[in-house]
Amino acid sequence: MDYGVIFLVGAIVLVLVSFFVWICSRYKKCPSDKIMVVYGSIGKNGDGSNRSAKCIHGGAEFIIPVFQSYAYLDLTPISIQVDLKNALSKQNIRIDVPSRFTVGISTEPGVMQNAAERLLGLQLSEIQELSKDIIFGQLRLIIATMDIEEINTNRDKFLAAVSENVETELKKIGLRLINVNVTDISDESGYIAALGKEAAAKAINDAKKSVAEQDREGSIGEANAKKEQRIEVSKADSLAIEGENEAKMKIAMSVAALKEKEAEALKISTTAEKTQAAKALEESYAAEQAAEKARRDKEQATLEADIIVRAEARKKELELAAEAEAEQIRRKAKGEADAIYAKMEAEARGAEEILKKQAAGFAEVVKSAGGDADAALKLLIADKLEDLMRVQVDAIKNIKIDKVTVWDGGQNGDGKTSTANFISGMMKSVPPLDEVFAMAGMQLPSLLGQKLPEDNAPVEAVEEPAAEPATKPAEE
Repeated sequence: MDYGVIFLVGAIVLVLVSFFVWICSRYKKCPSDKIMVVYGSIGKNGDGSNRSAKCIHGGAEFIIPVFQSYAYLDLTPISIQVDLKNALSKQNIRIDVPSRFTVGISTEPGVMQNAAERLLGLQLSEIQELSKDIIFGQLRLIIATMDIEEINTNRDKFLAAVSENVETELKKIGLRLINVNVTDISDESGYIAALGKEAAAKAINDAKKSVAEQDREGSIGEANAKKEQRIEVSKADSLAIEGENEAKMKIAMSVAALKEKEAEALKISTTAEKTQAAKALEESYAAEQAAEKARRDKEQATLEADIIVRAEARKKELELAAEAEAEQIRRKAKGEADAIYAKMEAEARGAEEILKKQAAGFAEVVKSAGGDADAALKLLIADKLEDLMRVQVDAIKNIKIDKVTVWDGGQNGDGKTSTANFISGMMKSVPPLDEVFAMAGMQLPSLLGQKLPEDNAPVEAVEEPAAEPATKPAEE
């Protein structure tokens, strides 16, 4: 026998058996109290993204070597003591709510995925602290929406609200709420103790009230029984006496009773008839008075409304007319002011242009005179000489000498008549040319004549007619 072949076959069988055992060891079964989380190369989600983990509860899974690995999440319930203190209720009263919550990792498919993503690898104490934070927040939120009476007396409602809100938040990290146990609720202000005392006092008072009501009903029943007894006895005695009296008075009083009844009936009927008539008349008068008053009020209100409406309309019309007139006056005044301003601005611009042209002309005249201002002034006056002489001539040319009447009594001391003095004074009132030239700093040209000295001035003889009497006006 060839031992080499046997050794080779044994080695191959051993390798195959070892490989089979190793392959079998990669097939992992999940215990019932755990969740097996397979992670690594798991596959794709429906939206094409990589799948983070695969959760298995109550089954088995083959773990692909190298590409996949696994871990367990413990389903053992976790007990959390939550001693909530100074929680603010809806009535703004701070209360202490000691409670114990029991939570555990959920086995729902979606919630298991949250647990695999958020709790895998955490210690039990870390999960407890994380859950406690969530429970504290939700418990404070629920207490803030409820009255102390509801929390203390309606525990079912309180626990239902706690379960709903807390479990909703716990599912986000993969946990579920198993149980809630709330112990005695207390507050520093003593409000809950006062409620208990109030309830006890109310129960005692209700019991006392019930006893008192029963005693009262017993006393009333006894008194009613005695009253009925006395009434029945008195009624029997009265019937007996009445029977005896009726027998005695029946004959004697029948006629009188009949007449009395008739008179009384007549009186009652008459009184009732007159009363009803008076009442009907009174109601009629009252109705007429009310109708008249209503009509008068309506007419007065209508009249006042018409007057007020017309007055308001007239007032509004006057106000609008006044505003329109004022606006028209303002616009007219503004237009006139704008026109005046425009006119004055145009005149100012014209005067400015005239002055500028005159200044430019004067500058040219000075420039023509070689820069000598006096020579330029003489040139201007020489240019205006003809106009100056014309002014002198025009001053006296229209005087009607033959129409001048002078009232005088004769000659003066200088031998001149009043008429001569008048003519001489009028001529002297006109400035001579030589004086005009002298005022301008110039000398009259020799061709126009020269002024003689005062002592050589010739004496002009003015012939005057003979003087006439003072009472007769002299005409020249």
